Amino acid sequence: MIRNFFLGLFLLAATLCVLAQIPDKLPISPTYKGEVRRGADGRLIVLDKEEMIKARADGTSKPATMIVGSQEKITTITEAAKQAQDGEIIEIRPGDYRGQPAVWAQNNLVIRGAGGRAVMIADGKSAEGKAIWVVRGGNVRIENIEFRGARVPSGNGAGIRFERGHLVVNRCAFFDNEMGLLTANSPDMILEVSDSEFATAPHHEGQLHHLLYVGSIGRFVLSGSRFEQGYLGHLVKSRARENDVRYNLLVDGTEGRSSYELEFPNGGIAYVVGNVIGQSATTDNPVLVAYGAEGPRWADNALFFAHNTLLNDFHAGTFLKVWAEKFPGSIETWVINNLTVGFGDLNSPAQGRFEGNQTAQRRDLLYLGGLPLRLNTSSPFRGSVRIPGQARGVDLLPAAEFSFPAGSRSIRLSNSLAPGAFQ
Repeated sequence: MIRNFFLGLFLLAATLCVLAQIPDKLPISPTYKGEVRRGADGRLIVLDKEEMIKARADGTSKPATMIVGSQEKITTITEAAKQAQDGEIIEIRPGDYRGQPAVWAQNNLVIRGAGGRAVMIADGKSAEGKAIWVVRGGNVRIENIEFRGARVPSGNGAGIRFERGHLVVNRCAFFDNEMGLLTANSPDMILEVSDSEFATAPHHEGQLHHLLYVGSIGRFVLSGSRFEQGYLGHLVKSRARENDVRYNLLVDGTEGRSSYELEFPNGGIAYVVGNVIGQSATTDNPVLVAYGAEGPRWADNALFFAHNTLLNDFHAGTFLKVWAEKFPGSIETWVINNLTVGFGDLNSPAQGRFEGNQTAQRRDLLYLGGLPLRLNTSSPFRGSVRIPGQARGVDLLPAAEFSFPAGSRSIRLSNSLAPGAFQ
């Protein structure tokens, strides 16, 4: 019996030795391609890898805690705003929501259109005489919502009136409002707008309706967004202390009659990189981009203007005007690798850098979305400019470009770096 025991131990050891020499036969780990989840309506949905990465980054992968719609328990936006609690994720079913103004005073809200876009139509009503939505929660994210027709007695009726905290607006639309999005004035506020559309300012003689008006807040970020069809007011106006404006299409269009396409009336720090900025033939102001027209509000003032494509359909004009004389100290201004198309002046700043800027004819450009934007592959301007470098630690080399109809896409730069917003 003892002999059989030792024989068993010997056979076990031999087997383990042989197995140790056999290569690992475990199946290869599968490549992560996405996830299957159950949506708010109970149906299964598939999110691919890129959608899941984005959802995890912005928090939208979490399920809704409140659903609003004509067939839901909560049927109106006004009631949803009254019942919402801090930390809610609110999904709004697709459709038109008429005359349902709202004040969102809760903190850490996500408010998103579910599936198709939810459309907020003012229909003669407003929240607090200010806007379709007033937002003053400490931290709010709004996605896939459209705002139309805001009118108030003061003439400043906004799609969204942002009054406190940090607001993120993504994939939203603002049409036919007296002010598309309007902010209060507080240096503690932050506004981020991405992949959104602003258009069709109302034609009210004697009133200035801006598509996006940012007050004296701490920080303003604008990316991948489209602006067109202004009227007397500006497409984008910002009094923020720090501005980062990248990869947008600010082109008034043939029916537009805006004043400035982009203005920083009180200076501040402004990074303007990789945008398409275009003025119509019917403009009331021949300047496309203006900086410092009303003098300083902030202690630190500088403009870094790189790799923009500037289109002027007017018979004359100024692509960029800086009111340096209104500032006690000089303004550091970098104007680098911009591409101008049409008549106008791009003047060298008194202090800073001015290099790599070129002027092209429309016949030398490829049309995208009906606009002359990308240089031909044989253009002599390709490879004619140098990498712009960094300004105060911020890269001025574009990493993306505007993507029609709204949004942006990452780009891979070649050795033949070109001026302008499109490589």
